[in-house]
Amino acid sequence: MDLPIDHFRLLGVSPSADSEAILRSLQLKLDRSPEQGFTHEALTQRAELLRLSADLLTDLPRRQAYEAALLELGRDHPGETAGIDLPSNKEVAGLLLLLEANSPHEVFHLASQGLQPLQAPALGSAREADLALLLALACRAAAAEEQEQRRYEAAASLLHDGMQLLQRMGKLPEECRNLQNDLDVLMPYRILDLVSRDLGDQASHQEGLRLLDNFVRQRGGLEGTAPSPAPGGLDQSEFENFFQQIRKFLTVQEQVDLFLRWQQAGSIDAGFLGGLALAAVGFSRRKPERLQEAKRHLESLDLPDFDPLPMLACLDLLLGDVGHAQERFLGSTDAALKDCLNSHPDDELAAFCDYCRSWLRRDVLPGYRDVDAEVVDLEAWFADRDVQAYVERLERTGTGASSLEKAFSESSLSKTFSWPSLDPDGILPLPLGGSEVTQPAADLHAEERATGIHWTERLADLPRLPRLTRPVLIGSVVIAAFVLGALGINLFGQRHRTSSSISTTTDQPQAPASPSATLQEELLKPEVFTSTDAKPLISDKPSEAQLSGLLQAWLNNKALVLAGGKSDALPELAGGLLVQRVNQARAEDEGLGETQKIEAKISSVEVVSQTPIRIAVKAVVAYRDQRLDAAGKVIEQTPQTNLSLTYILGRDQDRWRVIDFR
Repeated sequence: MDLPIDHFRLLGVSPSADSEAILRSLQLKLDRSPEQGFTHEALTQRAELLRLSADLLTDLPRRQAYEAALLELGRDHPGETAGIDLPSNKEVAGLLLLLEANSPHEVFHLASQGLQPLQAPALGSAREADLALLLALACRAAAAEEQEQRRYEAAASLLHDGMQLLQRMGKLPEECRNLQNDLDVLMPYRILDLVSRDLGDQASHQEGLRLLDNFVRQRGGLEGTAPSPAPGGLDQSEFENFFQQIRKFLTVQEQVDLFLRWQQAGSIDAGFLGGLALAAVGFSRRKPERLQEAKRHLESLDLPDFDPLPMLACLDLLLGDVGHAQERFLGSTDAALKDCLNSHPDDELAAFCDYCRSWLRRDVLPGYRDVDAEVVDLEAWFADRDVQAYVERLERTGTGASSLEKAFSESSLSKTFSWPSLDPDGILPLPLGGSEVTQPAADLHAEERATGIHWTERLADLPRLPRLTRPVLIGSVVIAAFVLGALGINLFGQRHRTSSSISTTTDQPQAPASPSATLQEELLKPEVFTSTDAKPLISDKPSEAQLSGLLQAWLNNKALVLAGGKSDALPELAGGLLVQRVNQARAEDEGLGETQKIEAKISSVEVVSQTPIRIAVKAVVAYRDQRLDAAGKVIEQTPQTNLSLTYILGRDQDRWRVIDFR
């Protein structure tokens, strides 16, 4: 046979070793004979091969001829390995020395070939026993090398092939058990190798999922309750660390499927994680029906020594059932929830939303390959049309309606708002995200940014409109509290100004320019609308020209106030909360010694929908602004742009006012 090793490697010496070093290495190898159970014949042949190599390398003429042959082979066959021709009766001895020279892959391959049917030695012969033992030892050594290189699946493949050969021969049952044990220890690493590969390799990913499923089942679920020792040699702490590492390579739906499958096999921990995964699917995919499924699933679990109320309350809140959410929140003894409530002493609903955001970011969304745990946008959730439609369906069936009314009347919102009367047949005159609105409700347009007002804060104006359905209030009540934390706005206090230049954007007209001549180049040069004339719009069916005039008057008077002027007409043009927010924004600017100079002009209007008490108008507004400090220096500005806004006008008594915009 052709043994892929030269005489220097066979003896374990360098090509520059002298005769004395070669003889010393020979003696060491003869003294350290393998003890794994090889036959006397194999060990004798090993010693003979070592002496033949030493004789060659210590005979100077023969060594020189051999070295010259090695150089010539290296030139003619670069990258290849020089070998030694051995008679077949010394095959086992040569493979044994090759294994000692740290070439286990080559030994495994050659030993496997020697045990194939066409070349198989006689059953029960010494050669068969020696080759089987060599194969087992080489298999474990080669697998260890692959594992060191983090090629875990390749290592598992070697171990599996070695086991099959030994089992087919019926040889070395103890070595078979060693290979199986190595394969078990390798299992967690093998799973990690497979599921972490490129997403294009779906075959490997699915194999990894299959192995993970079997692995967890064999150890008795996530808790590791199997009576026999856990496969893989991992204790519970090590397994939990491994599982946390592996989760980031699995999608949220893959984890839902695995957790629910393991729960059916008796794993309570998997049932709990399955509920959280369902919640993650629902929130991240904007699928409220999955949140409802998650709530039912978690309610069905028996979780001793665990308070599920905050978790269930968060799901109630996301499903618009504020009443049940409030009951669960206030009935919980969770310390983190108590701290959150203490941090919002005057507004429970704000505390609930703040806790819900933290729960989603901390416990629900992390740990999935396809979910961004940092993006927790409750406003976008409630502005989503699918969410609104689902909540409306729940309300139409009567689910949570009474609890919502109770929560609304008992919450801090009742300090400002009264509960509106509801017609049993009334379908909303003021929809959330209806078909007439083309822009995302979560997008803060210029007018909202300039005054710190968002459409979800206009709840004070809603009682003026008599025919509101509960779905409107569900979204409005919950989002109002969310805005407190997410946008830095206190519904009953002061807003926090952001430093971004975008925060000054508004759809309002600019007040007169500063008289400072040195700053004239920085001020708005086009015509600034300063007229504050405002006649009440009392027509039953206003024309588009009349609607445009009302909107322009609103913009003009709002801009006048933000520029530092006074406007008595503003309350005649807009709802009470809009006026309050404009005055509040001006008070904050005044405290900072700043003013806003705004140019906003209605370019076009289009009536989208119209009822006797509500009109939706789509308007294009030409807009730009500047924010000035006390010295008249421009500190922020928005360049000329066109905004597409939807204004909602409501009729109160005999006149139309602006009550909302998006």
